[in-house]
Amino acid sequence: MRDAIAAFLLGFPALFSIVNPISGAFIFREVTAHRSPADRALLARQVATYSLVVMMLALWAGSYVLAFFGVSLAALRVAGGLVVALSGWDLLNNPQKREDRKQEQAASSKITEDIALFPLTIPFTTGPGTMAVAVALGAGHPRLFPGAAWFFLGMTAAAAALALTVWITYRSADRVDRFMGPTGSRTITRLAAFLLLCVGVQILITGVEDVLAPLLAPR
Repeated sequence: MRDAIAAFLLGFPALFSIVNPISGAFIFREVTAHRSPADRALLARQVATYSLVVMMLALWAGSYVLAFFGVSLAALRVAGGLVVALSGWDLLNNPQKREDRKQEQAASSKITEDIALFPLTIPFTTGPGTMAVAVALGAGHPRLFPGAAWFFLGMTAAAAALALTVWITYRSADRVDRFMGPTGSRTITRLAAFLLLCVGVQILITGVEDVLAPLLAPR
């Protein structure tokens, strides 16, 4: 149980940082402004459901798919840690760039009827960055079964909690806009980016330890 809690406390901040549902609510509000409240509520629920599926697939299957192609767990942790840390660094130093890119991706969807999966879920909410973070988190699973089971239970809870957060914030996008405002959104984005950077460094350290352990072991 302790391993599950530790996995949740690692996974939720990392996923929250890269998805950033609070900032996403502002763009969701703009993209769906011409729709009725009922339609917007339905879209919010669909996006949250699809996002959960995307995160679960990346968390549960991503590292095993890469391992099938001969990528070691240590290499995956090192590469995944670098990707997550660099994403956090970029978001920390230039948060507006990522939000502007999301704005461009979502702008063309205003005249489209079925926008829940594309582009509101992929790539707007859970894009390549989220998938990379989820795969990197999944790579941190213990090798033995009991520990791995608790680990994935905690990560699953983290993904479900984030999907619930996406649903609540997107459904309440108007309230989020009034309460947070642009300044509050930028503050949350920078705090989340710093957390993401820390998580990436931790994953990288674990991967480096895996690489160096056999070399430094006494013979």
